[in-house]
Amino acid sequence: MFDLLMTLGAWNWVVLGFILLLLELIFPGVFFVWFGLGALLTALVSLLFYHLPWVASWEMEVIFFLIFSIIMVLIGRNFFRRDRETDEPLLNRRTDQIIGKRVVLEEPVRDGKGRIRVDDTIWRIKGPDLPEGTEVKVIAFDNGVFTIEKA
Repeated sequence: MFDLLMTLGAWNWVVLGFILLLLELIFPGVFFVWFGLGALLTALVSLLFYHLPWVASWEMEVIFFLIFSIIMVLIGRNFFRRDRETDEPLLNRRTDQIIGKRVVLEEPVRDGKGRIRVDDTIWRIKGPDLPEGTEVKVIAFDNGVFTIEKA
């Protein structure tokens, strides 16, 4: 078995690289792809420099694979960072977008409770009793209810 590992050379790495890339397709998560690319780069180095005895040894190929994989993981980690700046920081935080908006009441607030329409959504509100048509400002959100005050 050990002799087989030593004699396969670059094609070992090509097969391993494609297996890892296939695993990435089956189990997506941007994990196997970097090791697959590391294996393919190792195969490329092994094919291009097969005539050099120090490159052709399986030990050096494993070292190349480790180095290329680490480099690819670091490049990939920086490329797919989750803490990038965005021009829409509140995009998926709808309630945070609404805080500070001014809205005209379509129905009165009675006993400190009511509803407002913001764009195409109706939200529950709490605040002082106010008549219909009053402009209010949304100041807070707590437990599914916005707090308003007269604008």
